[in-house]
Amino acid sequence: MRKLKLQVQISIDGFIAAENGSSDWLVWNWGPVWSWDDELKKYFNDLTDSVDCVLLSRKMAVEGFIDHWAKVAQNPNDPQFTFSSSIAKAHKVVFSKTLEQSTWNNTVLAKGDLVKEVNALKSQSPSLSGGKDMIVYGGSSFVASLIKAGLIDEFYLFVNPAALGKGLPIFGLLEHTMKLKLVKARSYDCGVAVLKYESGK
Repeated sequence: MRKLKLQVQISIDGFIAAENGSSDWLVWNWGPVWSWDDELKKYFNDLTDSVDCVLLSRKMAVEGFIDHWAKVAQNPNDPQFTFSSSIAKAHKVVFSKTLEQSTWNNTVLAKGDLVKEVNALKSQSPSLSGGKDMIVYGGSSFVASLIKAGLIDEFYLFVNPAALGKGLPIFGLLEHTMKLKLVKARSYDCGVAVLKYESGK
């Protein structure tokens, strides 16, 4: 069974965005100027290369995640080309109850029960999955639902040097303590620290 990985940028007090959705506190806010240092860029690209399926919330897909990276992937000179190419090539699954059809290349909709849909993707044979894992990108509510359901196997928390006080959490739906195993922790010159945890289930 392949793993579902979560890669998310987060504040030191556990939020992925301010209450109004602002993310201008990030060292790199997904803009054209990639302000991470080279070592963190390599780690990020290597992580993306370990997956061939991307899970997305409807909101993130509709707001331009897929279209943006598809455009970047058309420019080999763009410093974010490696990542964008991986995203463009990957099988993408958008979770939505309202969308009727996918308008994006290499993308399907998942409209059923979240747990059943994700577990079905996890259990695909290597011949169908390409032998690689899956990764999720999404807003706080979508990610929080996956965490609550115990569907995340590996957490890659890109901790930015900022505290927000209030914001959008990803662990806010937990009803009981969730124990994780710290696998690796490393700080990078740009100020971001990456914490890798495995699910304790």
